[in-house]
Amino acid sequence: MKLSEYVDHDATGLAGLVKTGDVTALELTRLAREAHDQVNSRINAVIEFYADAETVAGADDGLFRGVPFLRKDIGASEAGRLQEKGSRLFGGHRPNTDSYFFRRAREAGLRTLGRTTTPELGTSGFTESILHGITRNPWDLDRSVGGSSGGAAAAVAAGITPIAHGSDGGGSIRTPAAWCGLVGLNPSRGRITGGPNSQDASFGLSRTFVLCRSVRDMAAALDVFSGPYAGDPFTIVQPNRPYVEELSKPTGTLRVGVARTKWGEFDADPEVLNALDSTAALLQEMGHLIMEIEPPCKPSERKKLRMIILQGLSSLSAASLEKAAGTTGRPISTDTLEPVNLKLYDYSRNSQPIHLSDVDDALRSLRFIVGEAIHAFDILLTPTMPTVALPHGGIYSTTNKMLSAGEFREANEALYQYLGVFNVTGHPSVSLPLAQSHTGLPIGLQIVGRFGDEATLVRVARDLEEARPWKQLQPRLRAGEV
Repeated sequence: MKLSEYVDHDATGLAGLVKTGDVTALELTRLAREAHDQVNSRINAVIEFYADAETVAGADDGLFRGVPFLRKDIGASEAGRLQEKGSRLFGGHRPNTDSYFFRRAREAGLRTLGRTTTPELGTSGFTESILHGITRNPWDLDRSVGGSSGGAAAAVAAGITPIAHGSDGGGSIRTPAAWCGLVGLNPSRGRITGGPNSQDASFGLSRTFVLCRSVRDMAAALDVFSGPYAGDPFTIVQPNRPYVEELSKPTGTLRVGVARTKWGEFDADPEVLNALDSTAALLQEMGHLIMEIEPPCKPSERKKLRMIILQGLSSLSAASLEKAAGTTGRPISTDTLEPVNLKLYDYSRNSQPIHLSDVDDALRSLRFIVGEAIHAFDILLTPTMPTVALPHGGIYSTTNKMLSAGEFREANEALYQYLGVFNVTGHPSVSLPLAQSHTGLPIGLQIVGRFGDEATLVRVARDLEEARPWKQLQPRLRAGEV
């Protein structure tokens, strides 16, 4: 197999070729390395390609047998492998825990070959750090890949691997999917276990999954990674059948709520709204019932509740950083933390302590308000991001010395207005690359399903992919074409 052929396949396609003997897992590993060597110096997505990559194990009969995979450098861990969280504070850190996520990855046949960039501590939606530098977008090297799963998105978009690990606590899978032309699902709360030591992380806001190129890969990944483990705090409704079987099932008629109005303080670009309207019209042509919806929560009320939640998260983070400093023997200072993260830490330490009961009440209130507002709809259609990929840096980067903690939070709340709310409610939501700007940049649109109903998202996403195939839309920088 040539590199130009390798990059044209999604993960399911490559696994099929391994099954038939047309290519071996070792050949795919070597092709991933070749792709990495060709493009990574320009995008800075992979910070470590394992020296022992050719001996990495994976089952020979799983759904993704032999397929190259990459790990985001925060969250789910591989025992004994470096996990530095994009931070100098964690430099050289090697966890001794093997996450259930990566156990399932190996059981499915995935070969994890290295780790990808993330902003420091996953705090920012822009993947740039003092430790590892700026990760660049294969569609336009002067623009951000988003974050915090930005390295994963850049690697998949540029063809290094067809699928990669990501995590989403406020848009960290869906933002880079939207800005890099990928499929990015944030599953329902509880769908993917965080075990054995990170179940229902960050008050239940954060979930682990993947970024990929096709809906069939998303469905297969749901089959691979879904399901509870002992010790999980709760078990949500389980699917009636494998998600890959949903790819051949009818969708039925759905009630679709379309979000044309802004949900925060950032106005959506006209091109994003045009893409939204065009997709709503397409869904109507498919026979679905379309209705415009207002923001499910008043922006002022949403902002107030979100700020309480964010302060609670900051308190958790501060305690975690102090524990890490004690373990590593490194002080929390300008030598170990980036400017904004240090200011967030100081703000949390010096502000009046927030009670967990207040955080719990804010989470409960936002879930109730939003849940009641959207209950009548089977799915929602929203922009993923109100704009196409933005230039690097500025008010969204934790490396910015001029920003205060409050300014950083305000900017993020405005930009990620359609995303974080569903981390709170727990609804599954997927960003699909359904349009392009006049300059050729991808535009992602978000489909939100009912809690626990990834099956409907799979079917709707399949319909949209068939109606508007995005495979032929490729970034300017891609392995095999350089």
